[in-house]
Amino acid sequence: MIKPCNCYSLRKATRRVTQLYDRLLAPLGLRATQFTLLMEVERRGPISLIPLADAMVMDRATLGHNIRPLEAVGYLALSVGRDRRSREVSLTKSGRKILAEAKPLWQRAQAIFESEIGLEEAAGLRTVLKRVAASEFPHA
Repeated sequence: MIKPCNCYSLRKATRRVTQLYDRLLAPLGLRATQFTLLMEVERRGPISLIPLADAMVMDRATLGHNIRPLEAVGYLALSVGRDRRSREVSLTKSGRKILAEAKPLWQRAQAIFESEIGLEEAAGLRTVLKRVAASEFPHA
């Protein structure tokens, strides 16, 4: 008997949770992935693309794909980095404004999730998922 697939289970759960956050952020024209990117840049920015990609556990090409639409609407700005070879991303004034509008919607999504799953279970889940995200899976 084959065990249930961890990857499939995580992806299904992630899609369901993303749908919740996307629905609540939709009035602002944001998706959950965009919100988290804006939050990470607010927290760390201005930041070079490679450290940002590492922090978000995504490759640089995927990060670039996610940055472009946010740059196009004026929420993020790219500039030449300190060593002139790298690029840095920063939050613009418009980015700070949309993030301020989005945070209460995100908090509502958090509350809905926690009321459905439970506060303790949600906290435990975040702890486990943090470990999963930090794992390099060395035996692969």
